Amino acid sequence: MKVAFVGSLREEHGVQPVLQALAQTSAEIAPPTSYAAKSRPESARAARDRELTGTIKRVHQDNYGVYGARKVWRQLNREGVDVARCTVERLMREAGLHGVLRDKSPRTTRPRRGPADR
Repeated sequence: MKVAFVGSLREEHGVQPVLQALAQTSAEIAPPTSYAAKSRPESARAARDRELTGTIKRVHQDNYGVYGARKVWRQLNREGVDVARCTVERLMREAGLHGVLRDKSPRTTRPRRGPADR
């Protein structure tokens, strides 16, 4: 997150001035960290998450956007995608996807008045 912040200000101010300004705060970053983050390859988890997010979005859209994490997870397992339910929950949360909530059933009776209500 800090490295992304430095990268966003790189064009306007340059890397060194931003790092010097951050050195005066609790968000200090070493210059090698900033440069190494740009050349570091994508992690295996990030690559799998990117693939799964696309698949999750497809399953969610195919089902009219009503499926929640549990049903998306079950559909993925039926399709042969081996993934944990907590991973589906996390990726759906990050992608801003959620299922449709069921409404409460209508209230058909009124509660009896008790001694305190008189």
